[in-house]
Amino acid sequence: MVKKELIQRSPVRIFEKSIHGGLKAGEAGIIASQSGVGKTSVLVQLALDKLLQGKKVIHVSFNQHSDYVLAWYADIFDEIIKKKNLENAGDVRDEIVRNRVLLNFNQDGITDDQIRKSLRALIVDGGVKAEAVIIDGFDFYRSGRERFEKVKEFARDLGLEIWYSCTVKGNALYDRRNIPLVIAGYEDLVDVIIILEPRSDHIELSVPKDRDTFNPEHMGLRLDPKTLLILEGK
Repeated sequence: MVKKELIQRSPVRIFEKSIHGGLKAGEAGIIASQSGVGKTSVLVQLALDKLLQGKKVIHVSFNQHSDYVLAWYADIFDEIIKKKNLENAGDVRDEIVRNRVLLNFNQDGITDDQIRKSLRALIVDGGVKAEAVIIDGFDFYRSGRERFEKVKEFARDLGLEIWYSCTVKGNALYDRRNIPLVIAGYEDLVDVIIILEPRSDHIELSVPKDRDTFNPEHMGLRLDPKTLLILEGK
C-alpha cells in the first residue's frame, strides 16, 4: 500500500468524520479514561496521521520519559505498516521523525507560562510550524477554568489544534452526560471529549461532547485490546 492510500483508508478518517472533520485550529480536545486503557495510543495515532500527511506535530509528555514516547511511536508505526504492507516504509519513517518534536516536562518543576513560552519559541522562532500539539499526562486535578482559558487563547493565537489525555480517578468519574467530573466548571471550554470505555473484547470510543452537542451519534470505533490500534466498530 502506498502512503496516500494508507492515509485515505485510515480509521482516523472515521474518527474525524464523527466529530465534524476533527479538531480545527484554535480548538482543544480531551481523550479521557482511567489509567492504562489506551489514551496515549490514541494520541500517538492522531499524531502519526498528521505526520503521514507531512504536517508537523509537537508531542508534550508530563509522565513519560522521551524514550518511552519514542517507543510508542515506533511500535504503533510498526503495527500499522505490518497490517497495511506500506511501501517505502523507511522513507516514511524518516519523514515522520523530521516533522515530530518531543518535549518532556515535570509538572512540578515548570509553570504553564514557561511551557507556552517554550512552545511559542519552537513554533514562531524555531521554524517548527506545527499544526497540532499533543499533551499527554497533564494532571487535570490540578487545573481549573483560568488555566484552560489560557490554553484556548494560546491555541487560537497560534492556530493550533491541541489534544490532551485526561486520566480520571476514583469512584465518581463522570457526570450524567458522561463528562469527566475532573473538568466540571469548564467543560464548555473543551471542544471535543472522547471517552475510552473497556468492554469484554475491545475498548470502545464514545463522544459525550462535540462542540455544543452532548452525546451525539456513536463514533463506531474501537481499540484492539492487544495492539491498541483504532479499528472500525463491529
